[in-house]
Amino acid sequence: MKLFLEGEMFLMNAHDIFYQNDGDVTKNYYAELSKRLPLGPIAVALFRAQKRSSRAKDYRRGKWKRAAYDVKNWSIGELCRLLTEHGKINFGWQLDPATPGYGWVLYVDLPFGHGQCSFHNSHRGTGPDYKGRWDGAHLSAERIMKFCDQVFEHNI
Repeated sequence: MKLFLEGEMFLMNAHDIFYQNDGDVTKNYYAELSKRLPLGPIAVALFRAQKRSSRAKDYRRGKWKRAAYDVKNWSIGELCRLLTEHGKINFGWQLDPATPGYGWVLYVDLPFGHGQCSFHNSHRGTGPDYKGRWDGAHLSAERIMKFCDQVFEHNI
């Protein structure tokens, strides 16, 4: 994919964006990805929630950790709103008693065979109960990146 920032062109995929730390590059990616309708805004919300969740786990404590979790929580709320509006992607909430404090889990079955992704949360957000089960894989980040690349490249 081609991203333009201050007149410069960057060739980057979702993996590159996920692991770099330039906020302007990330914001540019979000803007371009969100234009890919109808799934672009959903892809952005998934990507943002996953990136912020991963970063929050890297911070020991303090304002950066709190800020990352605040953005993650906002992104999950936005994701639930978008998924409800879209109406064609299976998602929902389940309680996981094995994770006290973060016992609510949002599951999303990604389209096009990309698999399931999940986010633990301190509270239940909007949306239905999830009827499926966790697939046992810790692959949310990788699956979300592949999904985002497909949405970006195929404008779906």
